[in-house]
Amino acid sequence: MKKEELYASIREKYDELKKALKGTEIERIRRLTLEVHAMVHPAEISGRTEKTIADYVLDYMLLGNQNAIVPREDYDVDLHYAGTRKVPMCWQFWHTYRIEDLVSNILMVNQNQIFNAEWQRKIGASITDTGNALEYDEAVAFGKGINALALRDYMIAVGKNTRCILGNLTLEQIQSMVPEEWVMRILEEGGVTTDFRSVWLLVFWGRLTRGGMILTPMTDHHMMHLPPCLNHLPILD
Repeated sequence: MKKEELYASIREKYDELKKALKGTEIERIRRLTLEVHAMVHPAEISGRTEKTIADYVLDYMLLGNQNAIVPREDYDVDLHYAGTRKVPMCWQFWHTYRIEDLVSNILMVNQNQIFNAEWQRKIGASITDTGNALEYDEAVAFGKGINALALRDYMIAVGKNTRCILGNLTLEQIQSMVPEEWVMRILEEGGVTTDFRSVWLLVFWGRLTRGGMILTPMTDHHMMHLPPCLNHLPILD
């Protein structure tokens, strides 16, 4: 499959989801949410038979390329508040799945995140937060300590858990914002730091409805970070 064909199918389904979220058909919203989520996560998470964009990048990383340097994003979204614009490939997965873990569990349903001290030990992560504020040399050092297989296991656990949450949200929940104390839990539990390049995420997430969270941390956020890996490495050439 060509890269543009892969991207186009995701964009098309994502646009359907955006339109659905403006309405009240909860079953359609749930179906499209899970479809888009499946398209930007490893196939094992949803049970898909065909490879996804995440599979292509993950497979390449697991071939010993976890420290291949890639652009953090291909277009400026949160780079105004970033420590570095270039990161090891494993940082992309750490960043996106830490955010998904934090947002889906703490903000969407106010339950415990999956990440804990045991996961940190297995993955070999030197941080507990999303890594937004790391400078280039810090990101490189972070990548060298990562156990890529353990990171993959964490990704699968997070993705499967998220699908359970998404499949059970009510229309009222989807259309609602969340309490401020839920947002602050992320800081209290080390999901972000007090560095302005990290803590700004709380302001951003705190302004979203759960529907907005579906559109960003759960789905489109992955498409901010996966294409740079495909576009700048010999994947799907």
